Amino acid sequence: MGTMKNNSSSSKLPWKRTWITGAGRGIGAALAHGLCWAGVDVYASARSEDQLQRLKSDLSDAPGRIHPCPLDICDIEQVERLASDWDNTNLWPDLVVLNAGTHDPFPAADFTAFRTMQLIETNVGGTLNCLEPVLRHFMQQNHGHIAVMASVAGYRGLPTAAAYGASKAALINLCEALHLDLKGTNVKLQMICPGFVRTPLTDKNEFKMPALMEPEDAAERILEGLSSNRFEITFPKRFVYWLKLLRLLPYNWYFGLVAKATGTGKG
Repeated sequence: MGTMKNNSSSSKLPWKRTWITGAGRGIGAALAHGLCWAGVDVYASARSEDQLQRLKSDLSDAPGRIHPCPLDICDIEQVERLASDWDNTNLWPDLVVLNAGTHDPFPAADFTAFRTMQLIETNVGGTLNCLEPVLRHFMQQNHGHIAVMASVAGYRGLPTAAAYGASKAALINLCEALHLDLKGTNVKLQMICPGFVRTPLTDKNEFKMPALMEPEDAAERILEGLSSNRFEITFPKRFVYWLKLLRLLPYNWYFGLVAKATGTGKG
């Protein structure tokens, strides 16, 4: 994995400590690299302690430090214990990136409520578990920065993504509502909606993924966006532009175009 050592956009970041969930691999790990090389300490969470220790070893020479925080975001008690540790040490992160999630693509023929709810429990429920103590603390101190990882898959339905798309659509709506509620406070909330990024999760997709990006490139775009005042951080621009345009189309046009673009047959 690239370290983003020479990324000039990361040289003047305003945070001292950051918490990243889902930091063991993919976008989360790439983002941890970018932040650490910019001198930011990172609380790195994932279910796999081995992945976190590998990340710490990879970044041993970086100016920022990795603090492995093994965590299952679906276990609210684990999340609350971590928040309690920060309360006791007064070492809360000033930026929180709720990145952790999973992907389980399946067609309608394999649809089950259990399979769908398992994914939603992680992507939505796990995010909510982490968001609760973070939002509570940041609102109490009237300061803090939160970013939630949604996806362009939440814009409109995509093949084999009934569960994943529904979970990301829920996060988009959640962030929009909270952004309105936080107006007038010093708590900054941003929503990240990447296009297709090459990760172990997108490797599960069997359809063609237009404008596929590498995680290091995605992390660089995210860092640029986090340093801005934009609510939505989304990329790549040209691909997302067309997706947003597709949201305006009637269904008969939309289904046909998406089927053609992804090679999934007749819409």
